[in-house]
Amino acid sequence: MENQVLNQVKEKASLWLSGSYSDETKKEVQRMLAAEDTTELIESFYKDLEFGTGGLRGIMGVGSNRMNIYTVGAATQGLSNYLNREFADLEQISVVVGHDCRNNSRLFAEISADIFSANGIKVYLFDELRPTPEVSFAIRHFGCQSGVMVTASHNPKEYNGYKAYWSDGAQIVAPHDVNIIAEVEKIKSPDEIKFAGNKALIENIGENVDKLFIEKVKSILLSPDAISRNKDLKIVYTPIHGTGYRMIPRTLQEIGFQNVITVKEQMVVSGDFPTVVSPNPEEPAALDLAIATAKQHDADIVMASDPDADRMGIAIKNDKNEWILVNGNQTCLLFTYYIITRKKQLGTLKSTDYMVKTIVTTEMEKVICDRNGVELFDCYTGFKWIASVVRDFEGTDRQYIGGGEESYGYMPADFVRDKDAVACCSLMAEIAAWAKDNGKTLFELLQDIYVEYGFSKEKGISVVRKGRTGAEEIVAMMKNFRENPPKEIAGSKVVEIKDYQTLLQTNLANGKTAKLDYPVTSNVLQYFTEDGTKVSVRPSGTEPKIKFYIEVQSPLNSREDYDAVDSAAGEKIDAVRGSLGV
Repeated sequence: MENQVLNQVKEKASLWLSGSYSDETKKEVQRMLAAEDTTELIESFYKDLEFGTGGLRGIMGVGSNRMNIYTVGAATQGLSNYLNREFADLEQISVVVGHDCRNNSRLFAEISADIFSANGIKVYLFDELRPTPEVSFAIRHFGCQSGVMVTASHNPKEYNGYKAYWSDGAQIVAPHDVNIIAEVEKIKSPDEIKFAGNKALIENIGENVDKLFIEKVKSILLSPDAISRNKDLKIVYTPIHGTGYRMIPRTLQEIGFQNVITVKEQMVVSGDFPTVVSPNPEEPAALDLAIATAKQHDADIVMASDPDADRMGIAIKNDKNEWILVNGNQTCLLFTYYIITRKKQLGTLKSTDYMVKTIVTTEMEKVICDRNGVELFDCYTGFKWIASVVRDFEGTDRQYIGGGEESYGYMPADFVRDKDAVACCSLMAEIAAWAKDNGKTLFELLQDIYVEYGFSKEKGISVVRKGRTGAEEIVAMMKNFRENPPKEIAGSKVVEIKDYQTLLQTNLANGKTAKLDYPVTSNVLQYFTEDGTKVSVRPSGTEPKIKFYIEVQSPLNSREDYDAVDSAAGEKIDAVRGSLGV
């Protein structure tokens, strides 16, 4: 079997030694073919890098399974072909192209702009790196039909990616996703890619869009007086070498905060991310320098954004004056609670307002929404699904007022149709100012939410399995969970199973099944137990890992009980992990 794979890979790689591939590319392919160790050759060519429903993401390098000018070129050519077919009646089709700080991001963005323009499509190309949410905003602002953001989000430095957007500023969903994939798969040779751009169709954009975007962020704030009274709030911010380095401090200052302290070492824009192992605000180590800076300045809050500034992570001081990280579920709770509470205080909360969360995000959001008469919709993981709910209500009297997911993403308004660290940092700073105005720290505010609505503790576990064999192992793990579901988890009986691949919900007490109302199927399993524990299992759509999401719940009677309840919940999560074998 291994010999067969190697022979197929060698045959495929040999095709890259002729034709329109660059001399540099051919030289690199020849080196891999001549190497005694065939691992790199196999990993680079054993499959084609798939243009999935979210675009491309992969390790940079030469080969069909790598991010390079040819895989990016095929993606852009296929998208161009689809746009020209889908919008054939338009006088001028247009797109926005942006990019982050990663190595080769500017190159891939410029090549994409050239290919779009060579296909007769007008391109609004950002003059330098910009946050992903600003690209989403610009698509809507210019009335474009599509857009591309060159980014691999929070992946390691070896990666880059290509996010494709539709006319509403959201990542692409059915039917366009599969149709575009089909067009991309038709591109079999670099000779089919129009690399020679039409400069007359490429317009540079930048500061003009920045100003409009910041004004929109300002429009969502609910407590300008609290900001004014707490303008000296000490905010430490780090972009982790990424695109937020300019826009986020600028926005914080423009909304009124005068004491924004940046982490000097991480304000250096670099695709090598020299101060971190992983540029991901979900990873505690990524905030180490920011917390050290916060201790030095006795700050009130630490905020971080990932390389393309769509995810936000925060750290706050607890009641022992220790800096602790706030996870994505807790961030969602703070946003949900604040938006609803503040709108009620201002008399602007309406019966037609709604929120959205993903199925793996904490169920405590539903408790808050239900008690306050706000409808909450569940959707699949990913902001394209949150944006899809928003799109379904467009043109009605229903008003979106917030939504997010556990993986450090939130979308506080619909002028952006993706997670938005620029708006989130501004809104979270406002929440800190509002809490201070009410005599509370952010930690005390979070505790009070738990006391009022119930305590939950969540844990995400990612089991990484790299390469071809890893992908096969992940498939086998999901198959086993589906065919042999647990009967109990941490000593509590499983009472309900939701399988989003079959769209069936099974009540284990009576054996009855019901249909789940979702637009498409998804490879996700959920188990619910008698004691309120929820476990979700899904393979990542963008990384070589299988993810487990664990949530346990219990009442919290007072702030004084927090430590004991939190500790007991941690022990319960460990027991759940033991039951699952992770």
